[in-house]
Amino acid sequence: MIVFVGIALALVILVIVVWMLLARRLREKYAVMWLLIGFAVLILGVFPQLLLWLTSALGVQVPANLLFALAIVLLLGVSLHLSWELSQAEDEIRRVAEEAAISRAEIERLDARIDEIQARQSPQEHDPGSTSR
Repeated sequence: MIVFVGIALALVILVIVVWMLLARRLREKYAVMWLLIGFAVLILGVFPQLLLWLTSALGVQVPANLLFALAIVLLLGVSLHLSWELSQAEDEIRRVAEEAAISRAEIERLDARIDEIQARQSPQEHDPGSTSR
């Protein structure tokens, strides 16, 4: 029964990842990781003796301990990767905010300059006695 649950879980993961890719809700670089996880779960579900072989080859006493250890390593890797992505995004957001502030200041300076030029030209346009140059 547990074999069927493992296979079903793997298929659900794969279907969800493919759907999210097609719907553009998941980027390709993240989808690769989830597809690998889905296929690993599928392989372990189809060939449960592979987990027993890995357990004995690595010297682990209980197969569940190996699964938990692999899950912890996987979660640590995902956390590290997402922390790196977040740091990159924060740097990009700060850079864009600085550029927007500089652009806003430049626009305000140009608006003030335009207002100043228009203010100088307005009295000349409305004064009927003024001569045009």
